[in-house]
Amino acid sequence: MREFIVEADGGSRGNPGPAGYGAVVLDAATGETLAEHAEYLGVATNNVAEYRGLLAGLRAAHALDPSAAVHVRMDSKLVVEQMSGRWKIKHPDLKPLATAAAREFPADRVTYEWIPRERNKHADRLANEAMDAGARGEQWSGPSLDTSGSPSGGPILGTDTEASAASGGPASADTGAGADVRAARAAAGGGAASGAGGGPGPDGAVATPGWAPADLGAPATFVLLRHGETPLTPQKRFSGSGGTDPSLSGVGREQAEKVAAALARRGTIQAVVSSPLTRTRETAGVVAARLGLDVTVEEGLRETDFGAWEGLTFGEVQERYPDDLNAWLASPDAEPTGGGESFAATAVRIAATRDKLVAAYAGRTVLLVTHVTPIKTFVQLALGAPPESLFRMELSAASLSAVAYYADGNASVRLFNDTSHLR
Repeated sequence: MREFIVEADGGSRGNPGPAGYGAVVLDAATGETLAEHAEYLGVATNNVAEYRGLLAGLRAAHALDPSAAVHVRMDSKLVVEQMSGRWKIKHPDLKPLATAAAREFPADRVTYEWIPRERNKHADRLANEAMDAGARGEQWSGPSLDTSGSPSGGPILGTDTEASAASGGPASADTGAGADVRAARAAAGGGAASGAGGGPGPDGAVATPGWAPADLGAPATFVLLRHGETPLTPQKRFSGSGGTDPSLSGVGREQAEKVAAALARRGTIQAVVSSPLTRTRETAGVVAARLGLDVTVEEGLRETDFGAWEGLTFGEVQERYPDDLNAWLASPDAEPTGGGESFAATAVRIAATRDKLVAAYAGRTVLLVTHVTPIKTFVQLALGAPPESLFRMELSAASLSAVAYYADGNASVRLFNDTSHLR
């Protein structure tokens, strides 16, 4: 029986953000490279990219010899443990990818091994070449072998609809000329900062770095308003979508009136969209009444569910659930105790909500009345920042932030945590 080694890797610069994978098929006896595959996926998460790399590698091995035995080596602990059957696959967007991978060969002819990243350099290089080329708007031009081992052209780099939303993992660093172009563009005032997690535009196109055309039309601008204070806010207690759903306090109602007056003076808001929770609907109602607008409720803008931590202070959670808290602080995939929502799951939800609202309000300025985690996530995704950046942002009650989304998919952070209207 012929034996193959499949090495695969995937990455996402923003998580979710511009993503790609690389896969290599080796002859187990000789170490000869038999096939290489790489693809730019558009905007996807790290975990989706890893699974897509695995699937591409297994399919390439199957094309070489469907009766072979395959040993898979990857530096993704998640994929290796899940495909080995030791960890459950919880996220619905990963399940179809895992199912497709399992169908390529009978389970008794495939084994999985976790290897350190430094031993997975071949696949890692291919994945990064795909992401770099995709960022330039080019097809991958690196080496590629077809299933007979003869040189062939690189694969077409396209977007992947099933990879647009999934749970996260550590994000790859964004290096090279693309990052420099984005920085130069933002510094020069040339519109939106390009690429890095801005997400697809209303037409599904993925942003690429470089100087934009002179006129992209008016962006969809989201003015992000955190709701006013509740009784839990000054006590710094976890207050998500799974708690008591508190109303605004007296201070919170006063804050809502002040922000309403400030937005009325600016006169730029054309629509008001609110999270379904009480504190946001109350804040949105005060503002909308002042502006003469109606409030549309959007379920995707709700706060993260903090599970058993709802209503507790950070210190109380640290005392009662130290291991769960440490895991939550270390990984965006970790859920709060009691089945809460991970930051990775929140990011998927916010990315989908963002795309929906960008399409609905193209060229308009919309007030989104929402919560701490959603607002930070909008900013994190727009900047292509890693998930841990959420812990480095300060967001006050009744503060205003703003992100603009252009027709080419670029995003520009215009404002963050402005509380001048409250002073």
